[in-house]
Order: sequence, then C-alpha cells, then structure tokens
Amino acid sequence: MFVERESVCVLGGGSTKYGKLDDSISDITLQASVGAIESAGIEPKEIEAGYISNVFGVADKQVHLGPVVMSNLGISECPSLSIESACGSGSVSFREAFANVAAGFYDAVLVTGTEKVTHTGTDWTTTYFSYCSDFFYEGQAGASFPGLFASMARAYLHEFDATEEDLASVAVKNHENGVLNPKAHLRKKISIDDVMDSAVVASPLKLYDCCPFSDGASSVILCNEKFAKEHSKDYVKVIGSGRGGSPAALQGREQLTTIPSTRIAAEAAYKMAGITAKDVDFAEVHDCFTVAEVVDSEDLGFFEKGTGATAARNGDTKLNGSISINPSGGLKSKGHPIGATGVGQVVEAFEQLTGKSGERTVNDAKIGLTQNFGATGASCAVHIFESV
Repeated sequence: MFVERESVCVLGGGSTKYGKLDDSISDITLQASVGAIESAGIEPKEIEAGYISNVFGVADKQVHLGPVVMSNLGISECPSLSIESACGSGSVSFREAFANVAAGFYDAVLVTGTEKVTHTGTDWTTTYFSYCSDFFYEGQAGASFPGLFASMARAYLHEFDATEEDLASVAVKNHENGVLNPKAHLRKKISIDDVMDSAVVASPLKLYDCCPFSDGASSVILCNEKFAKEHSKDYVKVIGSGRGGSPAALQGREQLTTIPSTRIAAEAAYKMAGITAKDVDFAEVHDCFTVAEVVDSEDLGFFEKGTGATAARNGDTKLNGSISINPSGGLKSKGHPIGATGVGQVVEAFEQLTGKSGERTVNDAKIGLTQNFGATGASCAVHIFESV
C-alpha cells in the first residue's frame, strides 16, 4: 500500500568520465556533485542532505565520504548518509533519498555514487569484489562473479533456444551505444567475432562478455516538484520506485535463469507508477555480464521468459529498437564504478528525458526505467521516470 507522498523529481545530473582516473575518490565525488548542482541551477546551500553510495572507499583510504563531500561543498552542517549495497549501492542510495523527499523531510537533496578501484590492481580488485558475494559459500570457496554468472549463462543456454553468439550480440550493441557516449570507459566498436574470439574468462563467458572495472562518480539532485518548478523547466518526475531481495548465495535459488529481486522490485515500481513494461521507452539495466542483460530484460517484463536472447539477436534492444536497452552503453561499455553505477543510470534517464543525451538519444522517449542490483541480484532497486 502506498501512502500519500510528495511528488519527487530529478532536477539535475552530473558525472565524471568512467575509466581509469588519476584523481582521488574525494576529488571525483566532488566533481560529479558540483556537476549535478550546476545542472540543476541551484546553490549548494539549498541542499538539505546528502546520500553517498560507495563500496570500497578503503581502497582509496576514505570511508567516511559523506561529511567530506558536504564539507568540500561548503555545507558541512548538512547531514549525510553513506550507503553500501554492493554493485547496487547507487540505486539503493537513490531510493533512500527518494523516500525522504517523498515523506517531506527535505525539499532538495544530493545523491552521489562514487568508486575508485583501478589503482589497486586486478588481483586486489577481484578480491574486493568477492567480498560482495555470500563470502562463506561463494567467494571464500573460489566462486568469482565471472564464475557465478557463467553458471547462470550455462543454465540459460541449456534451458532456452539461445547461443553464445546471442550473448555476444548484447556486447556488440552496448559497445555501439558506448561509442556515442563521451563519458564511457570503453568507446570501441566490436563484432560478434571479436567477442567469440576473446579469451575465455569462465565458460561460456569470454572477456568481451564482461564489464570492466572502472573508476568514476555520478550525481543527481532530487527534490519535490514545488522546488523543481521554482528552479527549472528541465526536470523529470520519479513516478515509480521498488526494491527486492533474493537469496544471497546463487546456490540458494530455485532457478538460475531469473533474479527474484528484480521481479519483486519491478512489480512494486510498476504498481506505484501505474504503468506496465509496455509503457517503457528505454531502460538502463545491470549488464555486468551479457547474460545479465538478457535475464534482466525478461524479469522486467520486456520479453517473455526464454526470449530475451532472441530479442537481442534480432536487434529489438538496439537504440530506437522496440525497447532501447542501455542507450548509455551500459556497464559493459560505459563502465562499472560500483558505487556510482546506479546513480549513473539515473543521470542517463535524466539526460534522455530532458534532451541532453546527444547522438544516443532515444527518439520521443517519455518514460525511462533503471534497474541496478548487487552481487548476483541479492538486492535490487528499480526506478521509473517520466518527462514533464
């Protein structure tokens, strides 16, 4: 049941480039935050609270980021909250900010996601990532995320009419979109053959089936509609929000070809928004591996179970296809700075719905959706946005 609430809007958004960055985590967090503030056309003093999503601040020797960001913005008296929910941290942070504005506690808040991990090297970064799994059953036992998602991919290929080339088509499409995104980590066109010929990481997943480790920060300003109207005409409404959970360890699930948390979160978000999947014009989904995008597209209701790979093969998910999925390039091409990813998806939705997305624009888009999960989907948040 949903109680009466304030209408919540995204008033501005900003991001650093995603990739290997030299600046400190404090610096990139500030850069994205200032970008969002400038995009919104407000002053830092108008912000009443900050929500900062980050997973591995310890890797850059800064774990209490909230007060650091508020202090650097000259609003040290503003309360802040640091949020960690593995790879889904950004969307959970956005959800908490949304709930507080909707409840009337604040008129305007800052939501910033950030991560800095590439400097630690592949071995340590992979180790850090493993801490996001159910470590006793998975990470400690040697089950890496490529291995866990490879299990999902193998199950999907076995159960449905799908091939490794179908999964590769997801990577090809997202790289095509990423070339159009100046802030993407991997701006390089690839072919099906490139994916198939790349090194096997965990069969059937190959190197080009996997998203990169990325540094980066993304930020948005959330506010009530009265505040938005007083400051700008370029804002979008948040019309739906949902969260869900799944068994933490992959081996605890009844099926490997669906992510329960996504289905739960999507159902709640659609109900709040009063729409169905058919009303969505584009979606930013969590494609940490190509199979994840396929499963996401089904769990979100865009395609029937078992047909997501066929849809990818047929080009239904391309830019301006029947449902544009990951016009930003997704995690696969845009990049995956863990704590920033979910907020970066919201920045993309804001830019798409306010005419600021350039060559990757989804034509005549009115409604966009973001879906971001943690680990293998143990936690998930889905948000739905509408242009005004």
